[in-house]
Amino acid sequence: MEDAHFRRAVILLCDYHREGAFGFILNKPIEMNITALINDFPSFDSEVYYGGPVQTDTIHYLHTKGDLLPNSVEVLPNVYWGGDFDALRMAVDTGIIDSKEIRFYVGYTGWNPGQLKHECKQKAWIVQDGNSDYVFDRTITDLWTKVLDDKGGHYRILAQMSKPNYN
Repeated sequence: MEDAHFRRAVILLCDYHREGAFGFILNKPIEMNITALINDFPSFDSEVYYGGPVQTDTIHYLHTKGDLLPNSVEVLPNVYWGGDFDALRMAVDTGIIDSKEIRFYVGYTGWNPGQLKHECKQKAWIVQDGNSDYVFDRTITDLWTKVLDDKGGHYRILAQMSKPNYN
C-alpha cells in the first residue's frame, strides 16, 4: 500500500463481521516503554507498537494469558486480545506475566462494513494465516519479509525486494 501507515505492515485481523473489521499492525514499534504511557503502571520492560491510525489515544494489548485475564478474547490459538486491566496490572506487578507474553499497541486498524472485503478484491492486501510467532517472536527483525517468505511461491520473490525510498 502507498499509505505510510500500511506500507510493509503486517496486520493481525482480530475481528471480522458484517459491521466491519478490527486488527493491529504488528511490526511498527514505537521507541517507548509502556510505563511512559501509563503513569501508574507497574515497572515493566515492554515495548509499545503502533497498532494503527484509528483512536491513537487508546492502548490495547495482545497476550498469551487468556486464562489469567478475564474477558480476554482469543484471536488465534494462544493469542488473546484485551482482558481485565486491573488483573493485568496485578499480573505484571507480581511477575506472573513476562514481557515476552504481551505486546502493547497504541491505536488500532479498522475497516467499515464491506471495506476490507473490497480492498482484498482489489488486491490491496496479501492474506496469510495468522501465527502466534508473528505476534510474539522478538527475534524477527523484518516481519513483513518473514510472512511473505512463509506464504511461499512468488511471494518469496516479493519478500526479497528492497524497501522503496518514498522521500
